[in-house]
Amino acid sequence: MHISNQSFVTEFILLGFSLEPRTTPLLLSAFLMIYLLIILGNSLITILICLDSHLHTPMYFFIGILSVLDVGYTTTTVPQMLVHLTSQKKTVSFPSCVAQMYIFLVLGITESWLFAIMSVDRYVAICHPLRYKVIMCPWLCWIMAVFCGLWGIISALVYTIFAMRLPYCGPNKINHFFCEVPAVLKLACADTSLNDRVDFILGFCVILIPLSLIFVIYVNIFIAILKIHSAQGRLKAFSTCASHITVVTMFSVPAMVMYMKPGSKATPEEDKKLALFYNVISAFLNPIIYSLRNKDVKKAFLKVIGWGRVPD
Repeated sequence: MHISNQSFVTEFILLGFSLEPRTTPLLLSAFLMIYLLIILGNSLITILICLDSHLHTPMYFFIGILSVLDVGYTTTTVPQMLVHLTSQKKTVSFPSCVAQMYIFLVLGITESWLFAIMSVDRYVAICHPLRYKVIMCPWLCWIMAVFCGLWGIISALVYTIFAMRLPYCGPNKINHFFCEVPAVLKLACADTSLNDRVDFILGFCVILIPLSLIFVIYVNIFIAILKIHSAQGRLKAFSTCASHITVVTMFSVPAMVMYMKPGSKATPEEDKKLALFYNVISAFLNPIIYSLRNKDVKKAFLKVIGWGRVPD
């Protein structure tokens, strides 16, 4: 309330995408379909993991959390974007903008650290297979999941406080499809150089450190894979890592470009494309990547719908 009272701006206008009127219905249909598929795909994976006892393993525990985060992540932004595509009024109140910014950051930062935890799980599974169940016990999995959530809550709070401490006295038009920190900061009536430094430091903590951890872990994983004598064993080990590497790349690289470059060097159209990729496209592709070549998920799905077993 204190921050809001210091601001002259009571609402923001989200400009969204620069479109011709005739292309709006097409874009609306495409985003609506993608959003429904995101909800369906991620919800289905979460339900299968809950129902099938064969999927009650650390790997699927983390995949289930990832699916829940993806649903929340996209629901924070996409429904509002769809509404704004169909209406002339594209305003969002100041408190709603702050809330959207904070929730989006909490879920995104949590997901960034979750990817690092998932790489630890893959390392133990491949490098210490005989001790996997002992090391990756349920209580440790829960502790790591809570750690990711706490990182998200605290880091997002710092991001949001530093962004909202600035005065916003007009203009109030955000050249984006949701209230994302870099886009909102461009409207501040004050010097944002301190915010650029804070964003870079936090970006290092919530993006570069997890990515560095993932890189080091996968170097050790690949060394262990090369020592496997069986070609089939090497292929199986590599395939379990390929899915994770793919989703990490789709999410982390665009997010790193968005949050770690100075605000003065960011162009609105590039920012919107980057945000669309790591917010919507990655959440859409994650269930496909984790299920298309995954026999365990296919078996669980056919078992739930009553079609019996899947041949190996």
